[in-house]
Amino acid sequence: MNSSFARTCSGILIVIVGLSFMLGSPAPSHAQALGWEGETGVFVTPLAYTASGENQKIHAVTAYHFLDAGSVIGVFHEASIEVGIGKRFELGYTHEFHSFGDDMNPQTTSGLSPLWQNGFEIFNGKFQALPENYGKKKWVPAIATGFIARTNVRNVGNFMVESNPSGMTGKTNGDIYIVASKVVPAKPAALVLNAGVRGTNAELWGMGGDAPDWQARAFGAVALAFTGPDKSSIILASEAAQQPHHPYYFDGSTSAPALNIPTTLTYAVRFVPSPKHKLNFDFGIAQIAGRVYSSGTTIIDLKARHQAAVQVSYGF
Repeated sequence: MNSSFARTCSGILIVIVGLSFMLGSPAPSHAQALGWEGETGVFVTPLAYTASGENQKIHAVTAYHFLDAGSVIGVFHEASIEVGIGKRFELGYTHEFHSFGDDMNPQTTSGLSPLWQNGFEIFNGKFQALPENYGKKKWVPAIATGFIARTNVRNVGNFMVESNPSGMTGKTNGDIYIVASKVVPAKPAALVLNAGVRGTNAELWGMGGDAPDWQARAFGAVALAFTGPDKSSIILASEAAQQPHHPYYFDGSTSAPALNIPTTLTYAVRFVPSPKHKLNFDFGIAQIAGRVYSSGTTIIDLKARHQAAVQVSYGF
C-alpha cells in the first residue's frame, strides 16, 4: 500500500469515527457547513451566508477538514470553530496541521517536501450586507464581504527566505473578498449559484506560502441540491478559484525557477443526513497543481492533481 493511499484511508477513518459520535446528537436545527478555512462555504470558496442559527443570537459551528495533497506536499488536517452572531455576522478561527510529504531527498528530481513546514493559524470574519430575496424580490442574491488572515505561514517561498529555518517565525498573508450567492428553486434539484472576487497575497490559501504581491482573483461555484431518503439532502458541487500565477520567491525574481500555479478546481458532494441534525459531511476531489515547471530536462511536478479531501461540519 503506498503512503498516499494510507494517509487518505487514515483520514477517512478519523472522519467515520467522528461521524459515529456526531450522529448520536439529537439536537434539532438546520445543518451548517464550513469551508476549508472555517468560513461558511462550499469546499474551498466562501458563500454569502453566515453561521447563524434559528432563534439564536450566538450560534457555534465546528468542523474537521482533511486533505491528502500528495507525496510531495504532504497531508493537511484542520480544526475550525465558527460563531454566527445574529443573522449577518460570523467570526472564526482555524488551526492548520501539516505532515511532511515523502519527497525529502534533495538528490531526487525535486526534493521539495521540506518547503512545506508546520501548520499555521487562520482567522476569518464575514458580514452579510444584503440578505437573499431582499425586499421580497426573489431575484436578489445574498451578498457578503469578508476577510481571512493567516499568520505564521512558513511554506514554499516563505521557507526559502528564512536564514535560520529552525527558528522560523513565519509570514502573514490574507484575503479580502466580496461574494454573491443565490438558490434557484427547481425540480428535481434546486440550483445554487455562487460567485465572487478576492484580493489576496496568498498562494493556495497559504498552503503555497505567500504571493509576490496583492492580486485580484475570481472564484465561483455551482451546485445541485437534491432531496434524499428520510428528508436528507445530497448536494453536488464544483468550484473554480484562480490563484496568483507564481508563489513568492518562485516568481522569476530570484535564481529559483518560476513555478506556474493553475486555477484550483474541485468536485464535491455534501451529504446532510437529516434536517433534525446540524451535520454536514463532504467528500471532494481537488485539482491543485501538477507539473509547475518544465525547462529542457528539468521538470518539477508537485503531483497534486487529483487529491482526496473530506470535511465534517457540526453546529451546536
